[in-house]
Amino acid sequence: MDITILGIESSCDDTSAAVLRNNVLLSNVIASQAVHVKYGGVIPELASRAHQQNIIPVVDTALKEAGITADKLDAIAFTRGPGLLGSLLVGTSFAKGLSIAHNIPMVEVNHLQGHILSHFIDLPDRTLPHPDFPFLCLLVSGGHSQIVRVDSPLEMEIIGTTIDDAAGEAFDKCAKVMGLPYPGGPVIDRLAKEGDPKAFRFAKPHVDGYDYSFSGLKTSFLYTLRDEVAENPDFIEKNKADLCASLQATIVDILLDKLIRASKDTGIKDIAIAGGVSANSGLRAGIVETGRRRGWRTFLPEFKFTTDNAAMIAMSGYFRYKHGDIASLDLAPVARLEDL
Repeated sequence: MDITILGIESSCDDTSAAVLRNNVLLSNVIASQAVHVKYGGVIPELASRAHQQNIIPVVDTALKEAGITADKLDAIAFTRGPGLLGSLLVGTSFAKGLSIAHNIPMVEVNHLQGHILSHFIDLPDRTLPHPDFPFLCLLVSGGHSQIVRVDSPLEMEIIGTTIDDAAGEAFDKCAKVMGLPYPGGPVIDRLAKEGDPKAFRFAKPHVDGYDYSFSGLKTSFLYTLRDEVAENPDFIEKNKADLCASLQATIVDILLDKLIRASKDTGIKDIAIAGGVSANSGLRAGIVETGRRRGWRTFLPEFKFTTDNAAMIAMSGYFRYKHGDIASLDLAPVARLEDL
């Protein structure tokens, strides 16, 4: 029997709604918020207000593109957290209202697990490659850098995480110092293709286990700029491509070093990446090449599933609904991963 799920994602600055039938994507609508660009980062109050404006037309468009009406849905999956509390509240409240209006069960979704399970989405015209269980997923987004052991859609263990800055934060903060526009990660990725990744050397952390640290790299990068700019005010402009290439190569090396160690220790060779930073061309190329040398089966998400989107929320919701995990109407959103 087919299961049709509406997914709602509102954890940060993108309002998104998607419809899945089983694991086949019927629609995926995203409304981005350009208002944050001039501030160089997401302003939580502005984000929540924009979600309020966008959520009704986004959900309506997703249902129309899928060719169904709300009363035909089997469940509504919504992001409970982690994320910006005000933004999460908009999506959660809308899901509750729609649930009550049409007597449709709700399913809560962990946003980060949604990123991981995006690897099980298929498109109407083609089946995408899916990892086998267990697999390791390198989850790299704006605020999180994790290695997750995935034993089933409902059984996941974080075996490595960042102890300070995440990879995405390192990209954005270093980009801001160089005067690059927000978000900085994609801009660094573009400029890195024109530079020499060996032009500069930046500090790499020495952290036990599978945990990550990027604060030392960020500090090393800032000190390099400070010292060089003191002698040559045009240093950043003249070396922007090389700085970006060297920074990106260092971050990719740090990420892959722990992932290699985790694969070796666990014996798991199905390796996936997910999250916003998984769109980075250096990381994608690095994991494919590492996989080729080490006999991995590597899984890279479609670019449209790397950023925050409701398709991944619907996918996670599908697995939870099949398991009977129905959310209560008195459930509140939570901002912190530890509270989920």
